Amino acid sequence: MGQKTRPTGFRVGIVEDWRSRWYAPKKEFGALLVEDQKIRRFIKTEYRSGAIDKVEIERTRDQVVVHLHTARPGIIIGKKGQEIDKLKSQLENLTGRRMDVKIIEINNPFRCATLVAEDVAQQLQKRGSFRRAIKKTLDQVMEAGVHGVKVQLSGRLGGAEMSRQEKAIRGSIPLSTLQRHVDYGFAVAQTAQGAIGVKVWVDRGNYTDEESGDGAYAKAGEAQKKPKRTHKR
Repeated sequence: MGQKTRPTGFRVGIVEDWRSRWYAPKKEFGALLVEDQKIRRFIKTEYRSGAIDKVEIERTRDQVVVHLHTARPGIIIGKKGQEIDKLKSQLENLTGRRMDVKIIEINNPFRCATLVAEDVAQQLQKRGSFRRAIKKTLDQVMEAGVHGVKVQLSGRLGGAEMSRQEKAIRGSIPLSTLQRHVDYGFAVAQTAQGAIGVKVWVDRGNYTDEESGDGAYAKAGEAQKKPKRTHKR
């Protein structure tokens, strides 16, 4: 039997950082954990069109700092920062704590598995062909300079009577290699025939390459900078 685990959870504490960074005594831990989930759910539902990849939460003694990784910062910030002020006040009403929201822009959404999964789910909801959606997504993600991508759909594909599973892979997806940054994303497409689950894995390359300059792009840049060898006779 295949023993499968979520790639991000598999790497947390080793090469990936925690999505919630705070410490609490045993009595308060459960309540704060539920509060984190409420914040994430509220942001995801209110800003569905904001292309939010992940929400990171940091807590200090007197305030909560929410880091939003988004490909569309303009939607969340709004005109003259009105939308982000509104979000802060809504989160303060939800939690009863002093909030601060920081926006982190994502330059290429096709390198983020969650955003890719949400894009496929939107195509399926618009009654697009699932085979065409998979092929188009694989091409777009590979053009973004990643090492590999895998897309898996589960449900009543194409309106079939029985649910089934379709998957397609391009390049490499080394799930058990901890030094490889394998990003994972999940989304649900609510179609007329029922829910279709969309899973996406994206191999961004080694973590060390990303630190020096974003994976495949860094390698390409290094190759160009290397001087040509000349042999003296």
